[in-house]
Amino acid sequence: MCSGRVDPEFIFRALSHGMDGVFIGGCLLGECNYTTQGNYQALNLTHLCKKLLEHIGLNPDRLRIEFMSSGDGMAFVDAANDFVRQIKGLGPVGKAEGIAGGELATKLAEVRKLIPYIKMTKREKLEARLLNKEDYAGFYTADEIEALFSEIVSYYIDPEKCQACMLCAKNCPVDAIESAKKQVHVIDQEKCIKCETCYKVCPEKFSAVTKIVSAPVPEPVPVEARAIARGES
Repeated sequence: MCSGRVDPEFIFRALSHGMDGVFIGGCLLGECNYTTQGNYQALNLTHLCKKLLEHIGLNPDRLRIEFMSSGDGMAFVDAANDFVRQIKGLGPVGKAEGIAGGELATKLAEVRKLIPYIKMTKREKLEARLLNKEDYAGFYTADEIEALFSEIVSYYIDPEKCQACMLCAKNCPVDAIESAKKQVHVIDQEKCIKCETCYKVCPEKFSAVTKIVSAPVPEPVPVEARAIARGES
């Protein structure tokens, strides 16, 4: 497949399953078979993921991207063998960085849960195509990555405004909204991937979905108090 098809979830899932490193191979830059120039997207994505690895305390060298012609098998062999040697030198993921297994699993799970939010937040940057690989060095800053985790956006359905129209529940891609007819809807914060869909589809006349930044989400309305009383016409 095109290297542009690689998603951050692939990378962090591999590490979560105990892989010590991830290697991405793509066509030579400027020679993508598709008009989307997916190899540039993969290069951009790799630099973002390296910064995410640094943020959680993992060596960013555990992730590498190389570009080569599909007809140059030796270039691939050399790159892959060099990466294997490098990973063996780094040692087991987490253990080499002094991160206990349970803590590493928690950190990787946190990143994986935020991936849809990160992709949405960094959409414009991820679509940028820098012509020189060197230009990516400072493209994503440590402060920028820190903000992704410290200024997290959450969504909450205001029970005073919700009209149980069910649009948010029907459009939620991960079924994170508890809904029923004539009952206030509630977002399951553990399931929510912060994709903003509920916020966008909630009718403007209701504006029941609230965006919360860097603040606790109010406790959900108890099930027994979710009934919406409608006046008789």
